[in-house]
Amino acid sequence: MQGVAKIDRGEGNVALIDAPEPQAGSGQVVIEVKAAGICGTDLHIYHDEFPTEPPVIMGHEVAGVVVETGPGVTSWRPGDRVTSETYFSVCGRCRFCRDGFPNLCPQRRSIGSKANGAFTRYVLLPEHNLHRLPDQVDDHTGALTEPLACCVHALELTRVEPGELAIISGPGAIGLLTLQVVKAAGARVMVLGTDADSARLSVAAQLGADFLVNVQQQDPAVLVRDLSDGLGADVVFECAGAGASARTCLSLVRRRGRYAQVGLFGQPVAWDLEQVCYKELQVSGSNATVPSAWRKALALLAAGQVQMAPIISTVLPIYEWRRAFDLFEARAGLKILLTPD
Repeated sequence: MQGVAKIDRGEGNVALIDAPEPQAGSGQVVIEVKAAGICGTDLHIYHDEFPTEPPVIMGHEVAGVVVETGPGVTSWRPGDRVTSETYFSVCGRCRFCRDGFPNLCPQRRSIGSKANGAFTRYVLLPEHNLHRLPDQVDDHTGALTEPLACCVHALELTRVEPGELAIISGPGAIGLLTLQVVKAAGARVMVLGTDADSARLSVAAQLGADFLVNVQQQDPAVLVRDLSDGLGADVVFECAGAGASARTCLSLVRRRGRYAQVGLFGQPVAWDLEQVCYKELQVSGSNATVPSAWRKALALLAAGQVQMAPIISTVLPIYEWRRAFDLFEARAGLKILLTPD
């Protein structure tokens, strides 16, 4: 089979390679990939800004069908439609694993970076990682359960109450998914973007944003004051991974409000931490997913409370991976999927 792989450390060093088809061992399953999403992490891997163990097939956002089960597997049968958590292995013994936070295990090895991932036709997975896709969730939508679960986990760590004013800065795929999860929690949502985000802000309106602000054309503080009796937003979600966005969020959140860092900057940024003290802010950061977030994400998809179709902009076969990466890096569209066909 062919797969898009990081073949060595260093800038680039990604290629379409031939790889043997995996075989299921004890407690493992093989799924046939139907679709796999390109994530910002994949670009970081391409640019060697994320730890990997080459040669390794990339891709961790996946939906597929079980085609083989290993010895001892009783929960899954060939033909089951599934998506999967990304941790190929964790130690299972550390404090974080035992407390239900495998995302924080120091020995975590994830598919797509340290174990072969989903930019191929078949991928090997531990049986306990799988989640059944609801019948009403198609393969393209199911492949994006993982980024949705990341957004759900961010809300698990940050309280959102019905009727509150929430700000989401950055209308990329993560911001637009966070928007829908926050709306499902009953909050009013303001989405912030820039001139480059005009098309994405239109998608945010389609997905239920109550207020849209282009920060290069309008000062969001004026509208926030009008909507909050001059207090500020109750909760802000920084989803752009940009220093200017973080500073804006910090200025717009009210005293004793909540600041959630969802986006990744890729480098240190200037941030006025004294405002955390002066405003007595609750600050949270979220890292990947935990099992509870997957259950909630799939429930939201099954109930139709999160729409993926407006976010999926391009679907390409894996042999066009370079074009897909270029489109993603150029921010042309939102989510790009690869298929093995």
